[in-house]
Amino acid sequence: MASLAAKTQQTDAPLKVADLIRLFDHLFLSTENTRLVAGDSEPEYLPADDSCSYHRILFAHGFYESALHEISHWCIAGAERRLLRDFGYWYEPDGRSESRQREFEQVEVKPQALEWILSEACGRRFHISTDNLDGDPLAVEAGRARFRDAVHAQAHIYLQNGLPERAEILKSALLDYYQRHNEFGAHLFVPERI
Repeated sequence: MASLAAKTQQTDAPLKVADLIRLFDHLFLSTENTRLVAGDSEPEYLPADDSCSYHRILFAHGFYESALHEISHWCIAGAERRLLRDFGYWYEPDGRSESRQREFEQVEVKPQALEWILSEACGRRFHISTDNLDGDPLAVEAGRARFRDAVHAQAHIYLQNGLPERAEILKSALLDYYQRHNEFGAHLFVPERI
């Protein structure tokens, strides 16, 4: 890992998604048979099949944030779920009802808490996402504070009790690569930062 870390000396340098892809593949291709891939459209997880010998985490449009978010889902998914397309989860696009939005948020609390931790590990600002731009604006805004508080609480649970194994491996590698060990800590994880 030292050779990868040596490539980035400044923490204020722009983060390159190619670096994240290289780091992820270095950590997980041989151990988990999984690669991180910049996709052209919506994010998707594709397990290995007859057309591809490895699992793929496709993230949207080459966006760093999308990569961290999709990685977070992968870090939580168990072995059986990692054999299913999109881990077997449902997705309902923008315009969800209030009850469907709450279901969505329950599924998103843990991945977004992990995404926040991974974002801070590489010095990137995390932005919470309720992912319901076409929903009822009053319901979305009212739910946003509740969701933010749940993500904040879950981040602290992870920081106190430990991250899932793959998330911990990646967090440590990001801290090494971006030389952020001294900056990283519980003080970053306050609701005002999301």
